[in-house]
Amino acid sequence: MTDGVEEREIRGLRVRIDRTLCVGFGDCVTAAPEAFVLDDEGIATFVAPPVVERVRLLEACAACPVDALTVVDAEGHQLVP
Repeated sequence: MTDGVEEREIRGLRVRIDRTLCVGFGDCVTAAPEAFVLDDEGIATFVAPPVVERVRLLEACAACPVDALTVVDAEGHQLVP
């Protein structure tokens, strides 16, 4: 993690959590608890290891009301937000 940003490659997608933007609504956790969890500070972090279907991962990231989750595909196209 650098500068409040945590990144992982999941299912061929680069997923980034901007922990400075996350306010802990937990919509990502509700949508994909096999990928995300709220830590002791109430901020989203990755489940280790994240085992989630690609579609559910995208839905969970898109559910973030403050756009703290970003998803980029292998070609560099931003899919979420």
